[in-house]
Amino acid sequence: MTNQDLRAQLDQNLDEAEWEWLIPHAQKDSVIIVASELDLLDVGEAIAGDKASEVQNWIDEALIAKPSAVQIGEWNMQRKKLFNALIVEPFVLVQEKAAA
Repeated sequence: MTNQDLRAQLDQNLDEAEWEWLIPHAQKDSVIIVASELDLLDVGEAIAGDKASEVQNWIDEALIAKPSAVQIGEWNMQRKKLFNALIVEPFVLVQEKAAA
C-alpha cells in the first residue's frame, strides 16, 4: 500500500465522536490525544506506517499522549464533548474539537 493509499484509507476513517462513544476505548487504554497543532492524518499515517522515530519525537514533545486521569474525569462529566477521531488499530487517535 502506498502512502497515498494509506492516507486515503485513513481519511475515510476520520470522523467526529462524542466522548461517550470513546469511553470503552479509554477503558482499554487505547485512546491517544493528538495536540491541535498536529494533523490527525499525519499522526495516523506515521503510526500505521511504523515511523517510530517520528512518533517518538511527538511523544517526547508531549504532542501525543494518553489522556490523564484528570482529563478522563473532566470528559466523563461532559459526555457530549466532541472530538475528531481516527482509528488506527489498536489505537483511537483523538483531537479535542474547539467549543462552538
